[in-house]
Amino acid sequence: MTKTRHPEKVKNTPNPIKKKPDWIRSKIVDSKIFFQTKQVINKNNLVTVCQEANCPNITECWSKKHATFMIMGDTCTRACAFCDVKTGKPGALDPLEAFKISNAVKELNLNHVVITSVDRDDLSDGGANHFKQVVTEIKKNNPKTTVEVLTPDFLRKGNSYEKVLETDIDVFNHNIETVPRLYLKVRPGSRYFASIDLLKSVKEKKPNIFTKSGIMVGLGETKDEIIQVMDDLRTANVDFLTIGQYLQPSTKHFPLFRYLHPYEFNELKDIAISKGFLLVSSTPLTRSSYHADDDFKKLKDARIKKLECHPHQ
Repeated sequence: MTKTRHPEKVKNTPNPIKKKPDWIRSKIVDSKIFFQTKQVINKNNLVTVCQEANCPNITECWSKKHATFMIMGDTCTRACAFCDVKTGKPGALDPLEAFKISNAVKELNLNHVVITSVDRDDLSDGGANHFKQVVTEIKKNNPKTTVEVLTPDFLRKGNSYEKVLETDIDVFNHNIETVPRLYLKVRPGSRYFASIDLLKSVKEKKPNIFTKSGIMVGLGETKDEIIQVMDDLRTANVDFLTIGQYLQPSTKHFPLFRYLHPYEFNELKDIAISKGFLLVSSTPLTRSSYHADDDFKKLKDARIKKLECHPHQ
């Protein structure tokens, strides 16, 4: 923990980090492709959430040439208690970022790419137009690549999120992160029902794209509260739910309450599937963009199967 990275957390009371259980182990795989991916990212001077959020799956994903690009810099205007992304005053937008990312997508020969960002409350549109520019350039330069966006909530930015919908995106993802009761402590700059409303509005305006959201567990939420979040997301017609274990980044971050056992993740998956989600990924190491390429194919197959069973939906 350094003052420059998380100035708002420096005075927090230290919370010891619980020892990880045996079932939480990152995979170490093909190092050659990992370094090739790293080289492309560094050469284009790009930021990835894989690095900034200290993702446990980085070696596995990069070894498959899977990377989640984080646009609009590496500094967030929010101060979520769980997140390891740097907090502070962001710099100016890079006018060449769309071209750099588009070139990296081409060089990595990606079938599916995930574009996320820091929160940019300092911008009048929350960065929606920048998302639009990046996605437009990717599609122009890589017409066969499917694009998934993982956006902020665009809180208090009116209908600026609609700029993102003007592009040819395939998946719109916005993470709900935790249960309503914990929002003021875990996501003090965000509002639970604003996120639900965003997902609902996106689906209403573009019913043919897939919508997606994710929740972390192990922060002290109850099973009933998780089920309520599932119901709220289904009310918003969200297609895909991800459920993963919260891993405390440092002693100054929000304290981990407990590690859930794999059987609990399986149980939550069964419950979520029964609620009507097209797809559910629920494992300790599940993250928003983990296996996003494969999951997109599964989403398409699930939609076709659903239409075959219910042709009038």
